[in-house]
Amino acid sequence: MALVDIIMPQMGESIAEGTLSKWLKKVGDEVKRDEPIFEISTDKVDAEIPAPSAGVLAEIIVKEGETVAVQTVVARLQTEKGAMVPASEPAPQPAAAALPASGGPPPKSESIAAPTPPSHQSAAPAGAAPRSNGNSFEDRVRTRSSPLVRKIAAEHGLDIAALQGTGIAGRVTKKDILGFIESGPGRMASMHAPGGMAPDVPHGPVPEPWPGDTVEPMSKMRALISDHMVASRRTSAHVTSFMEVDLTRVARIRTRKRAEFEESTGQKLTYLPFIIASVVKGLRAFPIMNSSVAGRNIIYRKPVNIGVAVALDWGLIVPVIKNAEDLSLAGITRSLNDLASRARAKKLSPEEVQDGTFTITNPGVFGSLMGAPIINQPQVAILGIGAIEKRPKILPGADGEDTIAIRTCAYFSISFDHRIIDGAVADQFLAFVKKTLEEYPESGV
Repeated sequence: MALVDIIMPQMGESIAEGTLSKWLKKVGDEVKRDEPIFEISTDKVDAEIPAPSAGVLAEIIVKEGETVAVQTVVARLQTEKGAMVPASEPAPQPAAAALPASGGPPPKSESIAAPTPPSHQSAAPAGAAPRSNGNSFEDRVRTRSSPLVRKIAAEHGLDIAALQGTGIAGRVTKKDILGFIESGPGRMASMHAPGGMAPDVPHGPVPEPWPGDTVEPMSKMRALISDHMVASRRTSAHVTSFMEVDLTRVARIRTRKRAEFEESTGQKLTYLPFIIASVVKGLRAFPIMNSSVAGRNIIYRKPVNIGVAVALDWGLIVPVIKNAEDLSLAGITRSLNDLASRARAKKLSPEEVQDGTFTITNPGVFGSLMGAPIINQPQVAILGIGAIEKRPKILPGADGEDTIAIRTCAYFSISFDHRIIDGAVADQFLAFVKKTLEEYPESGV
């Protein structure tokens, strides 16, 4: 018999911690290989994590609701096979395992994280860190905060090494640095003074519950979405443009081809695959829309990885269609339907919500005519789709006179990062998508 470690997985390069939201098994239960054993929750996904091997759940180390560093041992399986790990052996130091000696962001692996400190630890607010030679484990962890934290620090002229964060070994989290910046110029200036830190400055009055009110804590996913949205607003210079798109041609093609398409592929054909295919062409024509900002550098992404926002009863999730530029309309449809279905069933793997380069959100399915969505960091643009409906439109007639016709239309919006994308470029991109959809070839189905 042997004991096999079950670790906290990672959801992305910049993720250092994860929250164990629910155990699906209890000590003594038999577990099959790849059978879901616990759930994790972040701003990106609620996911079920499978068992690494078959066996009996021998020990639960991390309780429900606790946030721990990636690679932390959360439980142990007793199994016939596997590497022997003595039960008395302490869990490995997760932050050290996630940091290469040469520096840079943590390596990619199966893991996840949350920007909040572990719930079983008392966390101090970000403050001035004692100066050292910079070679200690704590120094190395702190200065290897996430790319987003490093970018925010660079933009505000802050030295991460001078801050003491709430993460593992004083690691400065996104929440730490944004709170530090929000606290005012007096506190920011004080970080350069020897050992000096100004006290926290309140952001405003905190509302109090009134008699009869109900107070509920945010879910982990909702709290992290909140942090992510606020951080995006502070990071990117948001601008939104709108255009009305005539989808009559796409509607007619869809009507003619729908039965044949669904019979040959087994997939339901909606408007969204047509839109995704047109967006992919637009991103190839305007590569700045498929980029990220890294300080004073622009990273032009080679793959086109389309994130599609999926509304859940308990929050929002953005699964990613990887390498969409290589997919046909049928391939896009198959991938889209599969990801959306598994997102609602909590069956997505960590890799399936990572590495998006552009996001599409479709609030029109709920009746919204138009909106100005917030950019999904570290991307630089997001497309919003309004309700698709029939409208009376004035069109030029064959004899040169205007005529009124019924057309299938929707308002599209593009929110973009004005730091690197000019309004003219964003509008040209949206006009390209509009033209592609309005002239969509029937052979493209």
